[in-house]
Amino acid sequence: MSSTRLPRLFAAFGLVAALGAAACSSDPAKSAPATSSTQPLSTVPATLAPTTTPTTLATTTTAPPLPPYQLTGLPATDPALAARPAMVAKIGNYDRYPQTGLNEADIVFEEIINDHITRFAAVYHSVTPTDIVGPIRSGRRQDVNLLSPLNHPILAWAGGNAFVTNEIDDSTLVNMNMTHCNGACFRVDFVSSPYNLYFDIAKAWTVAPPGGLTPPQLFQYRAADSPVQGTPASRVDMTLDSYRVAWVWNATTGLYEREQNGKVDTERSGAVVTTNNVLIMVMKYKAGLGSPDAQSIGSGEAYLLTGGQVIHGTWSRADEFQVFTLIADDGTVMLLTPGRTFIELPRDKDTI
Repeated sequence: MSSTRLPRLFAAFGLVAALGAAACSSDPAKSAPATSSTQPLSTVPATLAPTTTPTTLATTTTAPPLPPYQLTGLPATDPALAARPAMVAKIGNYDRYPQTGLNEADIVFEEIINDHITRFAAVYHSVTPTDIVGPIRSGRRQDVNLLSPLNHPILAWAGGNAFVTNEIDDSTLVNMNMTHCNGACFRVDFVSSPYNLYFDIAKAWTVAPPGGLTPPQLFQYRAADSPVQGTPASRVDMTLDSYRVAWVWNATTGLYEREQNGKVDTERSGAVVTTNNVLIMVMKYKAGLGSPDAQSIGSGEAYLLTGGQVIHGTWSRADEFQVFTLIADDGTVMLLTPGRTFIELPRDKDTI
């Protein structure tokens, strides 16, 4: 497939997008945007045949459909899952120690941390992972601002230094580190420490400390049968400090496939890491306390990869509890494809 370069795309900070020559398509907190559902109304004819005997009309009641899952936009199949709190696992990102659980998360954030590497914050809600999740690693100050819109999410993590731990305890995140995991976390024997801490997320939901609340809808989604807007894009390459990350559109599966440092990125099971949407939000990172701190309050440049297309625009929000507002260059709201979303947070060239 021939390709061209998208003007300005990522050039300032080591990011390059390659566009396919033809469009690809797929079928596939305090404040939060309101959601709504519309149900067609039906009318029963009122004209009855003449009769001397009173006639009783049979009535039927159709239950309204459940609203979609808040973090995927997919039709909800279980009200109990939709009502439970979000569970966030801090997962290490190492070529030598493949992770488990990214493909079952509704949303995954990839953050830059110290030593110029990245770490994942995998958000679970509509799906319960069938395998243990890990390797579980420590948190960062930036997790408070990034995850607060999830409405008191439970944080499954290895803990952190005294400053980070105090920040978590003083936030609306529910601390579920090794001290508070109530048997839902443990060390495995197939890798060495410190890469051997894992969580049983299914058990974690049942033994989590109190306080988690139902998350709001984070993004807006297009209807499954509506066309995808944007410019055709078959691949995007970006640099997150020392990591080279690429997402490749697979028109057959309707999924994006992840590459890291020149190789296909696979989980411990061998499954390729995939997603329905890739949201790239360019962040300024503030230095301090030995680890970069993504400044996710304010505004910045955004790119949405969805359905084989790329949409350019901006992200913005006024405080840590608000969901991100995503506006395309034409002034419309960026609409995601219902499904899973991977959020990349590359470093702005004008970091602070």
